[in-house]
Amino acid sequence: MKKIKEILFKPAFLLFVSAVLLAASTLGSAQAALTYYSENYAAEVTVSSIGVSLLENGGKVSWRDYRHQNDQWNEQKGRLLEYLKDQEGNYTIVPGREYQERLSVHNSGDIDAYVRVILYRDWQNEKGERDTTLSPELIELNLLKNQGWIEDKKASTRERTILYYTKVLPSGAETSPLSDTLKISSDIAEKVIETVSVNQSGGKKYKTITTEYLYNGYQFNLTAEVDAVQTHNAQEAIKSAWGIDVDAAEDGTLTLHQ
Repeated sequence: MKKIKEILFKPAFLLFVSAVLLAASTLGSAQAALTYYSENYAAEVTVSSIGVSLLENGGKVSWRDYRHQNDQWNEQKGRLLEYLKDQEGNYTIVPGREYQERLSVHNSGDIDAYVRVILYRDWQNEKGERDTTLSPELIELNLLKNQGWIEDKKASTRERTILYYTKVLPSGAETSPLSDTLKISSDIAEKVIETVSVNQSGGKKYKTITTEYLYNGYQFNLTAEVDAVQTHNAQEAIKSAWGIDVDAAEDGTLTLHQ
């Protein structure tokens, strides 16, 4: 009687973080924020005072500050999740495991400002091609509640989340964190392809079952963009810079028109 032996092979499931670029306060937004200012006010408060930085776990990873002395932007585009690199310099993420990802914004300019953050999540296959069949919701960045951040649900999509800090951010101050952890859903490891092959050795047949994870070698992208608007004439400035309607209370607290 020929004996059948099942051998289950489980190759390593590798999930990589792609190089993630971060953008800070854009010149376009800063200029637009000045659209409604009078000439007298523009002479007093200019774009030269605007600056904003993105912080990850308390460390500064990206910033853009204007330097009026030489009419240039002092900027640095950094990378998220650098602390997760292994000894070979690769990012390896274990599905289902939480990693610290505390994102916040620092006002590195000379004047008070309102700030927003735009988050993007998507996937790429091994060829570097964007794959829309894999849900961005599997990239679980845990957004915190009651921290002064509100989401523009009208403008947000599955891949893009737009958050506004409702408080005035004084010069030199830092916002409350908008997130605290990042996790790739363990659901991704359930998508597998099994192949069966029959081999013969010593007059006996052996059946080999090989399990291949469908998304082995995939990359996920997590990108954060930060920009700022001056607080003077806030409703008009925000409408011009960000294209949204808001109400500003006496204490400066913003409310979106949802």
